[in-house]
Amino acid sequence: NNDATIFGYPLSIFFIVVNEFCERFSYYGMRAVLVLYFKYFLKWDEDFATTIYHTFVALCYLTPILGAIVADSWLGKFKTIVYLSIVYTVGQVVMAISAIQDITDTNKDGTPDNMTLHVALSMLGLFLIALGTGGIKPCVAAFGGDQFEDHQEKQRSTFFSIFYLSINAGSLISTLITPILRAQTCGIHIQQECYPLAFGVPAALMVVALIVFIVGSPMYIRNPPQGNIIVKVCKCIGFAVKNRFRHRSSQYPKRDHWMDWAEEKYDKLLIAQVKMALKVLFLYIPLPMFWALFDQQGSRWTFQATTMNGNFGAITIQPDQMQTVNPILILILVPVMDTLIYPLIAKCFNFTPLRRITVGMFLAALAFVAAALLQIQIDKTLPDFPSSTESQVKFINMVNRDLQIQADNKTISLKGFGANEDYLTFHNQFTLVLESGQQNTINLANGTRNTIAIIQGSKLGFEKFDDMTSKPEKGENAIRVLNGFGSDLNVTVRDKVFNFTSNMSEYLSVSHGKAEFMIKDNRESCVYTQELGFGSSYTLIIPSTFTFGEMNIKAVMDMKPNSVHMAWQIIQYFLMTTGEVVFSVTGLEFSYSQAPSNMKSVLQAGWLLTVAVGNIIVLIVAEAATLNDQWAEYILFASLLVLVCIIFAIMAYFYTYTDPTKIEAQFDEMEPEEKEKRKNFDMPRKGSAESHKEDRRSSDSSSDDECTKQTKI
Repeated sequence: NNDATIFGYPLSIFFIVVNEFCERFSYYGMRAVLVLYFKYFLKWDEDFATTIYHTFVALCYLTPILGAIVADSWLGKFKTIVYLSIVYTVGQVVMAISAIQDITDTNKDGTPDNMTLHVALSMLGLFLIALGTGGIKPCVAAFGGDQFEDHQEKQRSTFFSIFYLSINAGSLISTLITPILRAQTCGIHIQQECYPLAFGVPAALMVVALIVFIVGSPMYIRNPPQGNIIVKVCKCIGFAVKNRFRHRSSQYPKRDHWMDWAEEKYDKLLIAQVKMALKVLFLYIPLPMFWALFDQQGSRWTFQATTMNGNFGAITIQPDQMQTVNPILILILVPVMDTLIYPLIAKCFNFTPLRRITVGMFLAALAFVAAALLQIQIDKTLPDFPSSTESQVKFINMVNRDLQIQADNKTISLKGFGANEDYLTFHNQFTLVLESGQQNTINLANGTRNTIAIIQGSKLGFEKFDDMTSKPEKGENAIRVLNGFGSDLNVTVRDKVFNFTSNMSEYLSVSHGKAEFMIKDNRESCVYTQELGFGSSYTLIIPSTFTFGEMNIKAVMDMKPNSVHMAWQIIQYFLMTTGEVVFSVTGLEFSYSQAPSNMKSVLQAGWLLTVAVGNIIVLIVAEAATLNDQWAEYILFASLLVLVCIIFAIMAYFYTYTDPTKIEAQFDEMEPEEKEKRKNFDMPRKGSAESHKEDRRSSDSSSDDECTKQTKI
């Protein structure tokens, strides 16, 4: 029943609000963990993961135009939402399936054996999601607005506030929850990070969104498709361009505006409206650069967080959870800006919408400067890994006394069961001289890190082991055990078993916090405790003098833990979110105030297009810029935005604000002769009476399209 109401609101809108909350939860929840899925599950490098991520986001903001045209010209909003939600749901389910490593892990080693299948499923899932989320984006809010009668203007306004609140709530909650789900472990054969769960819960929410929306279908008011204004505007512009080109000769009189060349076929009112829309769309040209920086919160900034310390007291923050800072700050900053900041600034000078947009762009550039400064500090704490023409060596003394050895011209003093603090750099090979004077030539592979353990047999000898040449991923800690006890030992930590291929075990990945290592032989056992940070690497030495009672185990730090705290990212998130509030909210308000009554959707489509183009810019820069340092890329983006900001400020200086209502009022009554003129399509030529017949013929050949009428949205 369409008349069913609750508190004066149509009952149908509650189904729409719940649907939107679930859909936004589904989208933002999946997107929050996406780049980490690319890097750690599909094993892509950060540049390629960033490229695919921004390609997906760009597609999500290109498809709304398609969805709007399909809804307005063919299926109607309800059917478009239902059909594309089904596509969307299938996409989310496919993404969840693509993340199950066990479906191709035939040898049960925890690594998919057919990665091509996982990549193909992921790309199919993302394409369907982009088609679904983008296609329904312009329909749901408008469909909600359709549920209100003309006398319910106040309720309609409140609905939109609740609607956008549900968007932010879905975004905030999902960005908090899905990283936690990702951090869980699951798997049939090998327990790993649970991406199927992180994608599966958003898929389940999308199923709920679809069911809720369909359940409310008997109550909906469904307006039939009435044609899409975007299509009409494009036809009008196309006709003006074609007509101007056809009459480009100097013998035809000039017109005040190139859109005036559409007068022979289209209403002057529509042409005036198109002119106003184009005037605003022209200002949109520099705006994509803002989104190029803004959307890197989900890619580059998330990768940056993986090299930082996420310990907030008793709470551990996952790198992808830092994205929640944005929606939290939005909820705080929007009312603060409207009620406090803008009124204070207004007392000093006229803070026009275009000035606000310019400031928003500048704040986003400052956010990337802050990200660059933070990256420089992070880089100082990262290990200095060997280049492709050198290798590094660390020495461990497994003898129960101090030793002094020589490696080429370097003299190294080693305490009993100790190691030198830093890695030493060599090229290809070096000569190792032990205390006895015996010389050993050690061959090294370029670009590697190595540990050489000095051991005591009948005489001093050594063993060489390969070390890690990259930081442990996702803030995990790489731990291995060097057994000098002289007999077999079983060592476990958090139910993980160290596998000894020789005296040295393989690396195990251990999360931060207190790690308890259970050490056992055939008769005794004991527990050694080591406090672990984020991103460190240790070699635990079990010496020959080891006893189960004394626990005299030595921990050699191969890589220091991440020392820069994730909280420092809040500075750049604050600057970026402040920029977003000033830029995005103001931009939409400005667009609506300057748009004709029937062109709101055209400018909304143009606004979404700037987001898509911004993500395409990231693809171009990420692929074209050959910068070795991440901080340099941040500075490059900041510099580009400052340059664009200056260009926009110049464009804004020459922009004249208009009142579309007044302009439209001038065209309320169209002259009858104007209609006759469009029918006749006479194009006078300077000094020529012969031109009329020719121009009528050209008019007849292009009069297939109907005369466009004003559409009220």
